[in-house]
Amino acid sequence: MKLSRLKSFSLGLVTMSIMAASVTHAAQKDENIEVTPTQEITQQELAAIYVLSEVCPKLVKDETQFEQGYAKLAQEYLPNEKNAVSALSKLSKERKFKSILTEARNDAKKAGDTKNTAICQELVTYNP
Repeated sequence: MKLSRLKSFSLGLVTMSIMAASVTHAAQKDENIEVTPTQEITQQELAAIYVLSEVCPKLVKDETQFEQGYAKLAQEYLPNEKNAVSALSKLSKERKFKSILTEARNDAKKAGDTKNTAICQELVTYNP
């Protein structure tokens, strides 16, 4: 399946964070790093998606269209959930998810309004 720029950007942020931690950890242990893509959805990816629900409403003109695109994206990542948006919202309140969510919020801040606006605009017209 071809990934949209939104997925690529979200995955890129998460991958950069994970790889930075892996490189640091491996360097400390003097080990080789093997990078193998997985199909499993990570907590970091879910946090990055949830943060879009916090950041995007103020950056898009058509909030209703954004909400529809966001719901499609969430459902794509959580296909077994009846209501993926509610599931993400519930997950965001869990104690064990708080640190991951904080990291995703910090990544969104570092990305800045220009990059965030571009991602948010894609969700306005998102059609997987």
